[in-house]
Amino acid sequence: MRPIPVRGGATRLVASTYGLMVGVAGIEHGAFEALQGNERPTGLLIDAIGPAQRFWEHGTETALTVVPSFLMTGVLALVLGTAVTLWSTLMITRRAGANVLLAMCVALFLVGGGFAPIFVSLLGFAAATRIGKPLRWWRRVCRGRFRTILAALFPWSLAAFVLAYAVGVEIAIFGAPATSLFGAETAVVILTDLSYVMLALLMVTVPCAFARDIVATEESTIA
Repeated sequence: MRPIPVRGGATRLVASTYGLMVGVAGIEHGAFEALQGNERPTGLLIDAIGPAQRFWEHGTETALTVVPSFLMTGVLALVLGTAVTLWSTLMITRRAGANVLLAMCVALFLVGGGFAPIFVSLLGFAAATRIGKPLRWWRRVCRGRFRTILAALFPWSLAAFVLAYAVGVEIAIFGAPATSLFGAETAVVILTDLSYVMLALLMVTVPCAFARDIVATEESTIA
């Protein structure tokens, strides 16, 4: 029997949240880049946060840009970051929603949007392609108690990822309170460890959302 297409509420929430986070990160990078003025970068790799705007020695936020101007890089990152934010929250369910999201995220990366959101963009795109889909493969491999556990973990895994991401960005930009409590070098170690936690949560949240949608669809069918 053909599986009933899922409603996709949890999957849509993950895709929208991931896209929103990438967009906000692009806006933040763009603001710092624009503040550096119409200076020419020395190469493709830049410090989004310049020496004059830096809050601590390691708060540089390395990014990539193909635009030979910090000001224009910042403006483009601000524009694309805003576009990604709006598309993720308002247009993600459109027919080309996932593809447009990926294209804008790639463009954002090329104009100073930062390296950290790369994996978030890819997983957000992957989730967006599955919104409202039957999820046949996941139905086969994610069964019984395992499916129930994954479904129960959502939305806690998503909330934990957003929290970890927010804390990581705060430390990356400002350093505090980690620098004042533990020192700059320890703050770097904390930030590195936190990045591994974020990566794990990033990857596990997508299958949790799939499981949640499958379970929700089955429950509504039974009811």
